[in-house]
Amino acid sequence: MRLRKLAAELGRPLTHLALAFVRAHPAVTSAIIGPRTHEQLADLLAGADLVLEDDVLDRIDEIVPPGTDLNPLDADYLPPSLTDPALRRRR
Repeated sequence: MRLRKLAAELGRPLTHLALAFVRAHPAVTSAIIGPRTHEQLADLLAGADLVLEDDVLDRIDEIVPPGTDLNPLDADYLPPSLTDPALRRRR
C-alpha cells in the first residue's frame, strides 16, 4: 500500500500518519480515537506529536485524492437522518 510506504519513509507507523492527517484538516477541532487495547492506545498516543508538512499532505492527496469514496457500499448512500428532518429532532 502506498500510504504504508509513505509512513515508513517518515519512520512512523500508518496509525500515526492517519491520526496526523485528520488533525491537519483545518475544519477538524478534535480527533476521536477508538483503541480497543492498551497497546493500541499507547501507539496512538505515541503518534500524537506528529505534524505533517505540506509536501507530505500533498503526497497523501496524490495517493487518495480528496473526495475519494473508498467503500463502494457507501456510494450514493444518504442516511435516513439526512432525508427525513423529523429524525434530526429530539422528541
